[in-house]
Amino acid sequence: MSKAKRAVGMMPACMTIWNDDQSYSRPKMEKYLRWLIDQGAQNLSICGSTGENIAMNMTEQMEVMEHVLSFVAGEVPVVCGTGLYPTKHTITLSKFAEDHGADGVMVILPYYLTPHKKAVMGHFRELRKNIDIPIMIYNNPWFTGYEMTPREIKTLVDEGVVSSVKAAHGDANRVHELKFHCGDRLDVFYGHDYAPMEGFFAGADGWLSGFPAVLPKPCRELMDICLIEKDVDKARAQQDRMQPYIDYFFYDKVDGVPHWQEVCKYTLTAQGLDVGLPRRPLGDLDAANKKKIEKLLADLL
Repeated sequence: MSKAKRAVGMMPACMTIWNDDQSYSRPKMEKYLRWLIDQGAQNLSICGSTGENIAMNMTEQMEVMEHVLSFVAGEVPVVCGTGLYPTKHTITLSKFAEDHGADGVMVILPYYLTPHKKAVMGHFRELRKNIDIPIMIYNNPWFTGYEMTPREIKTLVDEGVVSSVKAAHGDANRVHELKFHCGDRLDVFYGHDYAPMEGFFAGADGWLSGFPAVLPKPCRELMDICLIEKDVDKARAQQDRMQPYIDYFFYDKVDGVPHWQEVCKYTLTAQGLDVGLPRRPLGDLDAANKKKIEKLLADLL
């Protein structure tokens, strides 16, 4: 195995910052990354779903990975999202990440054509043959239409193929089952935003999702209360502080508006960061939703 650093704890699923013309903004990205680390991020994940990997081609993903890895320069572990449908392209991106100093790759299950599990297992096995850094399974049924079961993941752990997983379903029982079957051989990240407290007390080794990327300080506080202080009552109080924002994020919508990407970008903007908008087809929030976010942040931060 390579000299990659072990990534555990709070890992924001970093957004990607664009200029007004939708090109990549290196200066704005650097300010954002610095802010995340200063606010308590222990690791960084880039080019994942929150980072709009679906809105980039491979060349653009390589540009973002090369830049971020150079800028962070080992200060904290960086895990790069490299999963694409074709195994060949996933290997290409993953080898690029490894060559440029990534501490691991996060690989979403092959999507869109929904391959059978035998093919998916082969996808990860082939990737392991081609890189030496850790592989994290991005187990996200909401974006792929299916997920790997704990026993299937255990098989890949037993074979030395994968060493971590982002459990993005949201159900804390996914965390519990994975830790029960794999123990300390598998680092499990709670990978959603609405029940992190339950995920931590179920045994999660860290938190990897969008909320730590836009609300890093309260998210780090909640994680530390759960994993270090192990204080259930205090954790519930912290979760309650965050609940109004959680309720807004998930439920305050009309015909799907606003989109979570738009909410995340404005949550950063409202905290004084120049992060612009998501790439089109998404865009800006209306004035009413901006005011809602501003009020929620005034009460939370």
